[in-house]
Amino acid sequence: MTDAELQAIIEATWADRALLGESRNREAVLETIARLDRGALRVATRRAPGDWLTHAWVKQAVLLYFGVAKMELSHAGPIEFFDKIPLKRGLADAGVRVVPPGTIRYGAFVERGAIVMPGYVNIGAYVGGGSMVDTWATVGSCAQIGRDCHLSGGVGIGGVLEPPGAQPVIVEDGCFIGSRAIIVEGVLVEAEAVIGAGVTLTASTAILDVTGTEPKEYRGRVPARSVVIPGMRSKQFPAGEFQVPCALIIGQRRESTDKKTSLNAALRDFQVAV
Repeated sequence: MTDAELQAIIEATWADRALLGESRNREAVLETIARLDRGALRVATRRAPGDWLTHAWVKQAVLLYFGVAKMELSHAGPIEFFDKIPLKRGLADAGVRVVPPGTIRYGAFVERGAIVMPGYVNIGAYVGGGSMVDTWATVGSCAQIGRDCHLSGGVGIGGVLEPPGAQPVIVEDGCFIGSRAIIVEGVLVEAEAVIGAGVTLTASTAILDVTGTEPKEYRGRVPARSVVIPGMRSKQFPAGEFQVPCALIIGQRRESTDKKTSLNAALRDFQVAV
């Protein structure tokens, strides 16, 4: 089936779940997940820098897959699992390094040359070549990670499955995400940004560019090559004035240097914790 044919069947099945009883509809769900697994489909595709299109029907297929798949027992040596979604297979042929007990779920695509330390990549996610998912870092359902990114230890990239039309978390090429940073609710981190340790980015987090004479505010998006650290700002509540978290853009990575040198310079010049 073509992608367009799959889309029509998935959308009809989403509208009427009783259609999952039909073999053609179940096969369409399974084929969509198989194409996600081998990278022939993506949950979101890039139209231009900072501009992404979310394919709601693909996310619908992921959700429908939970209604098709059956609970099964599996083992990794003496370790026992009981789940609906198997682990990804064929890693050696795919050229993907996974360090025990790193986990990639079936239905996620990890490009050749990527490394998954003892972290986790969930169904529907995409991880580009040359990227590292470091120890205890998680890449949630349908999240899109570009090439040559580093998700440092304990980074939490949130999954966004519902509603199906909602944008997943997207981290574009060449980004560095510092230890224990959290990025959720469809936030877009544009190319080559540096996110310092402990930064939390949600759809409602105020991201303040403080490099000029007046702050410039963003929400849901970190501009390309920004250097971001955790911040606080005052907010008045009925009970009084309190400090609430925000994120501060304190500078830009320089285009004149290569990515590695630029990253090291950003961390040194702006004293960003990693």
